[in-house]
Amino acid sequence: MSKAANTRIEILGKAFGLVYRNGFQATSVDDIIATTKVTKGAFFYHFKNKEDMGLAMIQEVMYPGMHQVMVEPLINAENPVAEIYSMMKHLLIQSPLFDVKYGCPAVNLIEEMSPLNESYKTALLKLVQEWQLAIEKCVRNGKANGAVRQDVDPKQVAYFVTAGYNGIRSMGKVLGPGCYKVYLQELKKYLGQLR
Repeated sequence: MSKAANTRIEILGKAFGLVYRNGFQATSVDDIIATTKVTKGAFFYHFKNKEDMGLAMIQEVMYPGMHQVMVEPLINAENPVAEIYSMMKHLLIQSPLFDVKYGCPAVNLIEEMSPLNESYKTALLKLVQEWQLAIEKCVRNGKANGAVRQDVDPKQVAYFVTAGYNGIRSMGKVLGPGCYKVYLQELKKYLGQLR
């Protein structure tokens, strides 16, 4: 990989960490430059402005990471009840990528930037929709193999699961990690009713 490509990756990675901890609007280009120790010229060589960098961060850092932990585990799942629960437990309890006090980076950006910037809303919508489609496909697979009741609506399950995740991530910021366990207990009951 070229030096320029490595610099771009470093900028996006450090920016992601800052935005995750501080929010997008509170993170300045100067903060990113200070953290990466690149020059302002190097930053602007890769990105027209902060907005451009943020969109690249969503597409090149967040999207691949979220795809790996939220979509891939569900793609070929044959037991939706177990697989969806396992994915959620991993996200909430086991994943080293998230800190309870900061919530979920995607949820944070959705809350902060979607009402303010149509480009961000579109980029973040892609993340949400792909996750919802993976859940829907997982449920359809379960219906096809008899693991899920035929009257279950995959789209409703996807909305319920993703909305629950968004809510509990936000609540975790104030209630702490204990609320994740309560949520997971109720999620397990809900998913069990899909059989």
